[in-house]
Amino acid sequence: RSIVGLEMPGALLAILLGTQQPGASGLRRVATQFIAAIGDPSFKSGGGADAWGIWRVDPGPRGVPLRDWPQLAAAGGRARTGWQFDPYDFWVEEYGRIMPNPDFPLPAGRYAVTGDREITTVLTVRSSGEWELADGTLHDVTHLPCRAARYAPVAKGASPGSAHLADFPVAPGGPMPAISGCTHKDYAVIFVIAIEDK
Repeated sequence: RSIVGLEMPGALLAILLGTQQPGASGLRRVATQFIAAIGDPSFKSGGGADAWGIWRVDPGPRGVPLRDWPQLAAAGGRARTGWQFDPYDFWVEEYGRIMPNPDFPLPAGRYAVTGDREITTVLTVRSSGEWELADGTLHDVTHLPCRAARYAPVAKGASPGSAHLADFPVAPGGPMPAISGCTHKDYAVIFVIAIEDK
């Protein structure tokens, strides 16, 4: 499973620039990146973006299926693709794959974003953690089939091995399952197709 759903990011960016949306100039096309965002989906601006992260490379293909947790644990948490599992802060996606953690925090700047649906727009993130979309809401730029949650063990021995495999896959837009002994937060996944050319 790969969460790269954009086959024509250049075309989407051209459409965006052609709309003359505020902040659309000065953006540079990039290979698709992925923001992990948390907030009210009905908002078009707000705070808290200093708690958002970004995957510079699609984490899906690098994920480890939950059923393979024993092998990952036996390898000291080192995935075959090279990333290191954090037992105190781990991520799982909708198909039940343990993913590499995104980079935190999301740097301040401007991003061309889309949910691969109707809206492609500019997201502005400030160093204060404030964020604003030039058009649409957080829901509009969320890629609904993608689900991601951040888990933190609070009980001794809690790990991805505590997950119920039958809880996966998760329906598009549905909540991520609880994992026994862990707290978790659901994050929206937003596609980034261009970033500010600083």
